[in-house]
Amino acid sequence: MKKYFSIALLFVFIIKAGAQKNDVVKTDAGLVSGITNADNNVHIFKGIPFAAPPVGDFRWKAPQPVQPWSGVKKCDAFSASPMQGKPVPFMMYTPEFLIPEQPISEDCLYLNVWTAAKSSKEKRPVIVWIYGGGFVSGGSACAIYDGENLAKKGVVFVSVNYRVGVFGFLAHPELTKESDNNASGNYAFLDQVAALQWVQKNIAAFGGDPKRVTIAGQSAGSFSVNALMASPLAKGLFQRAIGESGGMFNADGRALTLKVAEENGNKFMQSVHANSIGDMRKMSAEDLQKASASFSAGPVIDGYVLPTDVYDIFNDAKQNDVPLLTGWNGDEGFSFGKDPSPDEYKANAVKQYGDLSDEFLKVFPGNTAEEIKKSQFNLGRDNIFSWQAYTWARMQSSKGKSKAYLYQFNHVSPGEEKWGAFHTSEVPYALHTLHTWNLQWTDDDKKLEDIISSYWVNFAATGNPNGAGLPEWDSFDENKDAVMVLNVSEQQTKPITAKAEFDFLDKYQAKLRGDK
Repeated sequence: MKKYFSIALLFVFIIKAGAQKNDVVKTDAGLVSGITNADNNVHIFKGIPFAAPPVGDFRWKAPQPVQPWSGVKKCDAFSASPMQGKPVPFMMYTPEFLIPEQPISEDCLYLNVWTAAKSSKEKRPVIVWIYGGGFVSGGSACAIYDGENLAKKGVVFVSVNYRVGVFGFLAHPELTKESDNNASGNYAFLDQVAALQWVQKNIAAFGGDPKRVTIAGQSAGSFSVNALMASPLAKGLFQRAIGESGGMFNADGRALTLKVAEENGNKFMQSVHANSIGDMRKMSAEDLQKASASFSAGPVIDGYVLPTDVYDIFNDAKQNDVPLLTGWNGDEGFSFGKDPSPDEYKANAVKQYGDLSDEFLKVFPGNTAEEIKKSQFNLGRDNIFSWQAYTWARMQSSKGKSKAYLYQFNHVSPGEEKWGAFHTSEVPYALHTLHTWNLQWTDDDKKLEDIISSYWVNFAATGNPNGAGLPEWDSFDENKDAVMVLNVSEQQTKPITAKAEFDFLDKYQAKLRGDK
């Protein structure tokens, strides 16, 4: 009896030792411990530092190395989100899409890992999620970014924080001069590169495969994926890319030249009554945040992170050539201010589009108030999201060797009929997080969630979204100009309904670029 009791004790000890081995993971900076989900089949590590806090003298510098620690760092809670205005729900963006209860701090460079791997030898595909927020808000702690269910589907899911607003994008001649690379302004992208470098060094210890890393993001996160795909600094750090609603291919787009960005930085310095970057580094983060309401935060063509315009990088086939999955939502247009009258609308068209104004008015008509409202909405969607995704897929498929897959998400979630398939509404379907969004979900919603998240997981695993039991998704072919429509009633490749709008924008953008 004593013998069996001793064996039982030994067995328990082995189980505990095994559990401890799974719970504690060695990173290049030290040991980290996490927590497990309710089903005890997913290990979760929240708040792992991937860079030193970007505070004091490290403010507006490239991310610095983490200070190694001794012992085991407890990583069981999200870190603070980056400095930003207080997130407040608005329109269709309920708390699930925001971080209303999360602390906000300049000390924000942390990431989170969800893994169902039982050992470091499994080499599961990795998805690194980059949040949206217009480059002025957001954080990895949003409910809809939870990685548990994708981990159950076989990927190691990583979500990362990066600096936003004036902290993430301030360019200034002083900052450019003190940089080893004669550049400033893209600290947000440098944070993302640092996080990807961390993944390359450490993700194998969590059961992930550093040779199968997918960068994925939505809105500003998609702009970020677009920038990383164009940046030489990210070469070799990822093998696939997913961009949901956003890119930088238009000549009148978001990326500023370094000169213009530095001028904006000078104006901001004057607005806070500082005489130098040193003075601004001594100011509180809260005071800088309050003063930054009019600061234009966004990507900078700095000659380093972005050597030149993203369109030119792809057109010259100098992008990081990896499989691409990208698309848009059917109802994510935006229009601001009071709608013009039909006469004002036509006069504005002539002023902006010149000899192309007649063609513009054919595809974006404005003869009635109803037409104007619809055309402005569609133009907002196309300019920022859908034409960007279409152009991204087209340029990757024509200039690169890796395939592209294009989608249009048209599904309207229950109770969201007023907003339609709005900006960001696809995220809980793609990340399998409908359970975090407080709506009355139907069986059809859950089925669509399973289909779309499976496409995303398959793409992370192989570079191709297709798999057993899923409707066939054809890779993008410019000669066919078709898109995969994702809705509860259909998941099939169909002709692009906005093709005439895209053709006009192609022509207008070529004119802006001065193409012959």
